[in-house]
Amino acid sequence: MAGGDASEQPDFRDGHWLSADGVKLHYRDYPGRWDRPPVLCLPGLTRNARDFAGVARRISGDRRIIVAEFRGRGESGYAKDAMSYSPIVYADDVTRLLGELAIDRFVAIGTSLGGIVMMILALVEPKRFAGALLNDVGPVVEPAGLERIRGYVGKTGSWPTWLHAARALAESNADVYPRYRLDDWLAMAKRLNRLTSGGRIVPDYDKAIAEPFRKPGGEAGVDMWPAIDALAAAPALILRGALSDVLGEATLAEMRRRLPLAEAVSVPHVGHAPTLDEPEAAAAIDRLLARVA
Repeated sequence: MAGGDASEQPDFRDGHWLSADGVKLHYRDYPGRWDRPPVLCLPGLTRNARDFAGVARRISGDRRIIVAEFRGRGESGYAKDAMSYSPIVYADDVTRLLGELAIDRFVAIGTSLGGIVMMILALVEPKRFAGALLNDVGPVVEPAGLERIRGYVGKTGSWPTWLHAARALAESNADVYPRYRLDDWLAMAKRLNRLTSGGRIVPDYDKAIAEPFRKPGGEAGVDMWPAIDALAAAPALILRGALSDVLGEATLAEMRRRLPLAEAVSVPHVGHAPTLDEPEAAAAIDRLLARVA
């Protein structure tokens, strides 16, 4: 069954495409002006298309928004080979989606893993980027953040109610979102989880995604600094949660040096990663889109 998204209005079109190895993948298509480069949204490691519902609704109409779901998440199919859960394969999947939709140039928004996939795309075809937003991710992932993520990804969980799921999130993520209240945790629980046919609430991803990620280098597998250099000609935005343990201050400083057209914004009282609905993030996104022809 679908995730905890039932209250959403049908303001997007669901679409599907096939990967090279035959996995049926899902995307959301929010309508908008066709005379501007569309926005391509790429989620984090355990996230899905629901993660971008807020920002997509806010900016759609002005621009078309495509939200891709990586294999093994949300309404996308699960892979038979767990080792295909890797950034390079995700990048190939996204390239096929862009071809399916005949999108030549786009503004990319990548959160965490989505930002790594975005950087791989930039290594291959940097001229397709009309703009780029790296959400709390860079070419170097801080060891503390990486170990924290490896510690929870792939672990099973099951709850009888959304309230139980929300409380579990609050217990494990209080340091990441210290100002969240119960309604915030409930909203996050409904983005991250799904209701099964047996009436239980479980994480909305294939737990096998953890297998390649837990291997050394599994978070990327290639040197990402050349990808940052490849984005130097595009208007860019780097968001960093002020409490982030994934994007370090030194990495951010070097990214700013290499990206002369980038704005860097710190989102207060948030760790990894900003939801993009924070006032500071929303205002920065608006400034980035205003700079994109």
